[in-house]
Amino acid sequence: MFLYPAIDLRGGRCVRLRQGDYSQETVFGENPVAIAQIWQSEGADRIHVVDLDGARGGHPTHGEVVKQIVRMGMLVQLGGGLRNEEDIAKAFEWGVRWVVLGTRAVREPNWLRDMAERWPDRIVLGLDARGGYLATDGWLQLSQHRAVDYLHALGRIPLAAVVYTDISRDGMLSGPNEIALAEIRATACWPVIASGGISTLEDIRRLHQAGIWGCIIGRALYEGAIRLSEALALVRAPRS
Repeated sequence: MFLYPAIDLRGGRCVRLRQGDYSQETVFGENPVAIAQIWQSEGADRIHVVDLDGARGGHPTHGEVVKQIVRMGMLVQLGGGLRNEEDIAKAFEWGVRWVVLGTRAVREPNWLRDMAERWPDRIVLGLDARGGYLATDGWLQLSQHRAVDYLHALGRIPLAAVVYTDISRDGMLSGPNEIALAEIRATACWPVIASGGISTLEDIRRLHQAGIWGCIIGRALYEGAIRLSEALALVRAPRS
């Protein structure tokens, strides 16, 4: 299983939100690149970057930070505000390996299909859900569509993966929503990356055993509940 330390960008700083609420922000560092270097020193080879300002405004706003992280040799998965072809192309020009498409992808599945066909295996579908229903616009708007129904209707397109985030658990250190993740994994025909609530090594062990392809870890790393080097050793150990 692949592990993605999370770096959420807002106002040039590294922050974490609780349940996607912009008013419940904790600042964990003034220099996101330095934080990426910490995760790299502990063994990370990939990182999940979210442009929170971009998610609210509709366009990525932290290009310089992203480019600096890319230059470190990290595989960057970038989400937040990527809602048109020009911004997606720009992110790839920065050296981003995968882009995460959420808001417009949920509203316009045909557009997602077009982007996936233009950049096969470089597009990650971001499904952010509260109570099973998809949220958009930086989690500010709740749709009337269930995540599993959306996946059923989407069909087979050349996506790299699906990131499923349970908003109610994000930043809460309450454990992942394993029931919802199992349902998503049974429905999706792509690798599934878990996000939201992962707080212990045991959480990671259970997701690994359940066949989840990857997981994104945020607050648990920043508050010391999980040591990244130990988590990586767990998922990289040969299975007996």
